[in-house]
Amino acid sequence: MPPAPAILQPHTKDLGGFEVRRLLPAYPRKMIGSFIFFDHMGPARFPPGQGVDVRPHPHIGLATVTYLFEGSILHRDSLGTVQRIDPGDVNWMTAGRGIVHSERIPIEDRRGGAELHGIQTWVALPIKDEQALPSFKHIPRTGLPAVSDKGIEIRVIAGTAFGQRAPTPVFSDTLYAAVELAAGARLALPPEHEERAVYVVFGEVVVDGKPVAPFHVAAFPAGETVEIKANSPARLMLFGGARVDGDRHIWWNFVASSRELMEEAKQRWREQRFPPVPDETEFIPLPEDR
Repeated sequence: MPPAPAILQPHTKDLGGFEVRRLLPAYPRKMIGSFIFFDHMGPARFPPGQGVDVRPHPHIGLATVTYLFEGSILHRDSLGTVQRIDPGDVNWMTAGRGIVHSERIPIEDRRGGAELHGIQTWVALPIKDEQALPSFKHIPRTGLPAVSDKGIEIRVIAGTAFGQRAPTPVFSDTLYAAVELAAGARLALPPEHEERAVYVVFGEVVVDGKPVAPFHVAAFPAGETVEIKANSPARLMLFGGARVDGDRHIWWNFVASSRELMEEAKQRWREQRFPPVPDETEFIPLPEDR
C-alpha cells in the first residue's frame, strides 16, 4: 500500500459575509512545491451595489495567481495594468522586488448583485528571481491547454501536466491544474513532479482508497502514481512542483528568503516608496502601523 497522504485542514475567515478558506501556509506543510499561499474565496453573492474592494497593497518575492470559477475581478497595478479576469482565465502577477495592486469587483457587475468564487495562490520565486523586475501576464481561458477523457476535464493553469504545458511564465517546475470529474471517473496522477497535492473544491473524492473531504488538501508522497476517484461530480485543483531553494519568510503580503529583504520592504511601504497604482488614492497601511 502507498503511504497515506498528509491532510491539510482549512482555516476559515468570514470577511463580512464573504468566506475565505486558507490552506497554505499550514501545519505540517508550509509549502507544496513553490506554492506558499492558497486561498479558496467564496462562493459568495453580494447584494446589488456591493462587492469586494481590496485597496492597493504591495507584494515582494512572489507571483500571485488568480483563477475564478464564478464572477469577475478588475485588477489594477503599479505597472499601469488594468485587466478584468473572468472564470477560466489566469492572472499571473510577478512581484519580484516590488509591485502594488488592487482587486475589485467591477462596478458594472454589481448592479444586479455580483458573485465571486475562485482560488488565489502565491508562488515563491527562486532566490535568483526574487529581486526581478515586476511583470504581469493575463491568459484567457481559450489560451490554456485542456485535456478531456472519459468524464475527466483538465485545464492546465501553470507549468506542465498530462503532457501539456501552459503559457504562464513560471520560474521553476510547476504543477497547477483545474480538474472536473464526473461521478465514477478515475484520474491517475503520475509522479513527474517532486511535490504534488490536490485540493477538493466540492464532491465526494477518494485518493488511493482514502476519502478526502471538500475544502481539504491531500499532499502526496513523492515517486508514486496517485489514483483520484470521484464518487460524485467533483471539482479539484492539482498543484505542486519542485521544492524551493531554501526556506521562506512570509509576513502580510511579503515573501522573502531573508529577514533583511522583509524589513526593507516594510520600510519602503511605510514610507510609501513603492510605485503607486495609477488613478488610485487609497492604500492598505502596514499592519503594525495601524
